Amino acid sequence: MPHPDLLQRSLAAVWHPCTQMKRHESLPLVPIVRGEGAWLVDADGRRLLDGVSSWWVNLFGHCNPRINAALRAQLDTLEHVMLAGFTHEPVVALSERLAALTGHRLGHAFYASDGASATEIALKMSAHYWRNHGQPAKHRFVSLAGSYHGETVGALAVTDVAIFRDAYADLVKPGSTVPCPDARLAEPGETPADVARRAAAALEAHLAEHHATTAALIVEPLVQGAAGMVMYDPEYLRLARDLCDRYRVHLVADEIAVGCGRTGTFFACEQAGIWPDFLCLSKGISGGYLPLSLVLSTDDIYAAFYADDAARGFLHSHSYTGNPLACRAALATLDIFAEDDVLAANQVRAAALRRALDAAFAGHPAVRHLRSRGMILAFDVDGAGPDFARRFFSAALTHGVLLRPIGNTVYFMPPYIVDEAEIDQLMRGARAALDEALA
Repeated sequence: MPHPDLLQRSLAAVWHPCTQMKRHESLPLVPIVRGEGAWLVDADGRRLLDGVSSWWVNLFGHCNPRINAALRAQLDTLEHVMLAGFTHEPVVALSERLAALTGHRLGHAFYASDGASATEIALKMSAHYWRNHGQPAKHRFVSLAGSYHGETVGALAVTDVAIFRDAYADLVKPGSTVPCPDARLAEPGETPADVARRAAAALEAHLAEHHATTAALIVEPLVQGAAGMVMYDPEYLRLARDLCDRYRVHLVADEIAVGCGRTGTFFACEQAGIWPDFLCLSKGISGGYLPLSLVLSTDDIYAAFYADDAARGFLHSHSYTGNPLACRAALATLDIFAEDDVLAANQVRAAALRRALDAAFAGHPAVRHLRSRGMILAFDVDGAGPDFARRFFSAALTHGVLLRPIGNTVYFMPPYIVDEAEIDQLMRGARAALDEALA
């Protein structure tokens, strides 16, 4: 299909996400025809290095042969069956393996499709837990300043990004926010751990006053993605866990973007040596193949819903809950983690990425706060000016790299298969794009 025709058909028929559609009058859509490893290929044959893992989902490359083979085998067996009243091998095996990865501290996986749905499940479970325990007043939530946990109406209650939330304020039951332990906020002489302790003190003050009506604290562990790749010290998670225990408030870990090895450990919470009451996964869990999300919870949470009374149960569902194809893709993804010792390999790869980032940008006069956590790297651009993200994105495409800044923050979240040559190209393309966007 000639791609000009495809672009016109897309504009006429598709409402694209997170987009002011009028902008495509001047910034054309990019027609992608295939994927190959860390690369996407457009209709003109141009190769684009996927530096953001296609919105943070792709772990082991596009059209990965091992995940492809697992899906082909599953297609010949079972494509879908409702999970209410039925079960199947892929969903059971995936649930068992995820529980084992937590050391069986968490389990009883509850499945959905997208990250926002997982957030909604965790919030509903938390409030319903307290209701089942005779404390219905505990139905409010607290999140970090700048937090992002999804864009459905329930998730917007704990999303503190104005452009996503403000237009729907009348629909949203507002939550509370507490200061973020953003390491960039360090005063002279302070360490990131000191910033974490200051933020935890503010959380303690909030919970001391509001714990009787607070169901849960929800956090993105170690990195707040949509806030601009805000990074903070694990000390905050340790202190938050202690405070939630003291004030009898659930801790929800939104690992949708930061789980599955993205921060260096399979679960980001592992770096703090703590476990939440609820853990949300999505994005990379299926390797970037199919929509899948889930919530893991403690035995105590599960037991609160286990009763003869149907109204005490968690009566929440999605038609494609626990889809066998999506679960099989996730199982193949976990196989790759285990068979290729991915976490160890990523330590080497993350170090190479950081060296390349420093070499390309450490001396740039507009670059501030070079930072990294595992396979997430970012910096802020001083004096970026209006529409910087759009200018940078467009310039990066001309240099063969797919990068989408968040405001004035340029970030890198490549697939876990990038080699040294691809890392070099990624950083060279980003440097050229930055210089063009600031020109």
